[in-house]
Amino acid sequence: MITFEKFEERDIEVLTPILKRAFDEDTRIHLNRPEGGPEGYANGEFLRKWAFHEGVTSFKILVDGKTAGSTFLWINPQTHVNFLGNVYLDVVYQNQGLGQQVWEKIEALYPDTRVWQTETPGFSRRNHYFYVMKCGFKIVRIENPRDLLEANYIFEKVMQ
Repeated sequence: MITFEKFEERDIEVLTPILKRAFDEDTRIHLNRPEGGPEGYANGEFLRKWAFHEGVTSFKILVDGKTAGSTFLWINPQTHVNFLGNVYLDVVYQNQGLGQQVWEKIEALYPDTRVWQTETPGFSRRNHYFYVMKCGFKIVRIENPRDLLEANYIFEKVMQ
């Protein structure tokens, strides 16, 4: 069972190694490197910066009561165009359909959303598949498509 709790400062200590494992697994799969992720992903700085960013709604994700990941959302109640900044699960919870359940829960929390937007690195084919095939997003733009490490895929999901 998936539940969300408000992301608190104290969660950084538990979530940092989970985030590191998730990014390192993606880097291992797609770039054949043992580790890698955005600046500060391994020491808590990434979480501290984005979980408490102005305008963000941050949740800790629990699976059967155990901390499994987190998500950062920017919700715009005026335009109803919302942005998924980050969602990740620990590697032990991946490839079990739980990510799709997390996404469905996010959608249910914000039923007035007209459009969801997100982005992910170009090399992360697994994320592309997840967003398009599991969550119903469409690729709307690719930035720096010729540079594997700098490419960025921009996704949108227009809600019914």
